[in-house]
Amino acid sequence: MRDYLVFQLYGPLAAWGDIAVGETRPAVLAPTKSAVLGLIAAALGLRRPDTLATEAERRQCEAEHAALAAGYGMAVKLTQAGLPLTDYHTAQVPSPGTGRNRKTFATRRDELTWSPRHELNTILSRRDYRQDAFAAVALWAREDAPHSLETLRARLLAPEFVTYLGRKSCPPALPFGPQIRSAASIEEALADTSFSAVAKQLWTDDRTADWVIKRMAETDPMLFWDLDAETCLPADQQGIFVRRDNPSSRHRRQFSVREERRAHLSPGGLHES
Repeated sequence: MRDYLVFQLYGPLAAWGDIAVGETRPAVLAPTKSAVLGLIAAALGLRRPDTLATEAERRQCEAEHAALAAGYGMAVKLTQAGLPLTDYHTAQVPSPGTGRNRKTFATRRDELTWSPRHELNTILSRRDYRQDAFAAVALWAREDAPHSLETLRARLLAPEFVTYLGRKSCPPALPFGPQIRSAASIEEALADTSFSAVAKQLWTDDRTADWVIKRMAETDPMLFWDLDAETCLPADQQGIFVRRDNPSSRHRRQFSVREERRAHLSPGGLHES
């Protein structure tokens, strides 16, 4: 048996970013580990290194984010993949300068007010999103975890900073509903998590709940998990994939490779025979 922190992620829009090159900002199907850890860091009140004044503070902040990345395993149950959406995006940014004149901006407001309007540059990008996607996340603490699962649960109930689903334009539309569960496997820990279950709690009228559930059109769930997870799924039903979503430097926005296993589940949450 192992203890898990289980919580839900749902919003009208979500953007779980993949490797971005040039003007295209793709989004993957399921929440990435970097996005989930970023959400946890925001809930805990961990600052970004580039917002701090001294090198000592930045190194300390990097160490805190690194400990968060190494300290927890993750499994994700995707019950509602959502519909894809691509947005043609424009944004204004100032020139950062070079050498001694190089400028670091702590906020978006600083970026837009530091330079005269005629010196702002316009950048173009195409950004992918998922619409009405629902996923449940299970985290377990490894030996070097910097915080207990109960601490993470408490901060998800009362986040220190604003949380979002991959991008700042993607706020969560439901409470995270964090729970501590003891289970023999990740399938058992995530067995009762779905949008259907949430809808029946939010809408006590059965007709309304049934209409909402039908409209959301849930699909057969998929399971994604780290290699050190406890699972009952047969090895021949597990696919191994490589994702570059494990944060290695928060300041430089660098990510290392992580191996992830995946499998399709039956609607009841058990593995298919």
